[in-house]
Amino acid sequence: MTEAIDRLDPTSLARFDDIIDVRSPAEFAEDHIPGAISLPVLSDAERALVGTVYVQESRFKARRIGAALVARNIAVHLEGPLKDKPGGWTPLIYCWRGGQRSGAMATVLAQVGWRVTVVAGGYKTYRRRVTAALYDGEPPPPHLVLLDGYTGSAKTEILGRLSALAAQTLDLEGLASHRGSLFGAVAGMAQPSQKMFESRLLAALERLDPTRPIVVEAESSKIGQLMTPPVIWKAMANAPRVELAAPRAARIGYLLAAYGDIAADRDALAQALKALPGRHGAKRLAAWLAMAERGDVAALAEELVEIHYDPAYEVSSRRDQRPRLGTIAMDALNRADQEAAAVEIARLVGAASTVS
Repeated sequence: MTEAIDRLDPTSLARFDDIIDVRSPAEFAEDHIPGAISLPVLSDAERALVGTVYVQESRFKARRIGAALVARNIAVHLEGPLKDKPGGWTPLIYCWRGGQRSGAMATVLAQVGWRVTVVAGGYKTYRRRVTAALYDGEPPPPHLVLLDGYTGSAKTEILGRLSALAAQTLDLEGLASHRGSLFGAVAGMAQPSQKMFESRLLAALERLDPTRPIVVEAESSKIGQLMTPPVIWKAMANAPRVELAAPRAARIGYLLAAYGDIAADRDALAQALKALPGRHGAKRLAAWLAMAERGDVAALAEELVEIHYDPAYEVSSRRDQRPRLGTIAMDALNRADQEAAAVEIARLVGAASTVS
């Protein structure tokens, strides 16, 4: 038996044992419904072949070749990943537009005896929901509270400690696989596509209670190569903030530990330095590049914080008209200080929620 749905939300998706994406591996890699598994009925090369035949020869020949390839691939899935699925298994299947690829897979699985559902309109139906939520503001944007502070204030770690205290948090850097600054690339980890970032973001938001505040680290509109979607960016621009304050020496020490991977990669460090804004001048940039080449990362970190990051934050902070819920001073940035800060932030956010 095969059914079709066009309403995709956490409640409807939870009905299914597995969500199966039958598009090609490249389509899946660019973006997919979070939690979906990839069981392509055409490989990237096979999809390209069928498309070429369709354009250059005939629609009939392309469909015949495609049908043979799809049949073989479905057989491989039945004898492999699906071989141990029980009779009561309930899969949800989608392709690009909810057409031939998902229809072929659904027909075969239904003939086996499984209760199969397809997404009417396919991935495009899902993508419309992401766009509506993150670009059009349907439903209304979340109630955010910004965690702000000078560079090196351990904001990301404290955000994680807040989560452990059952406060609601949204880790944009984690979703973007990037630490947010020019030096924020994570070694060995590529950023997702913009669409995949948005899928991750919406899935994270839908796990949270929209009636309670959500703490998010203050970011620029761009995290690495990814743009923060407009609904979230607007909510951040209007959100109250909690500021972390720690001595510069403590912050430099924290940065040296947290960014040890890029400090050890002199080529990556040099490339990041070259991407700094041009206001520092060629002479200073050359001096910083020389420090990086010598491996003098402690002196480099000190100058970057003093000359680049702290002044930029001070200018931004003076212009910031958002309400400040409080400033949390830390003498150091060790575990105890971070945990104490997290407790105080949870209290401030809870108090703000009660007032609102």
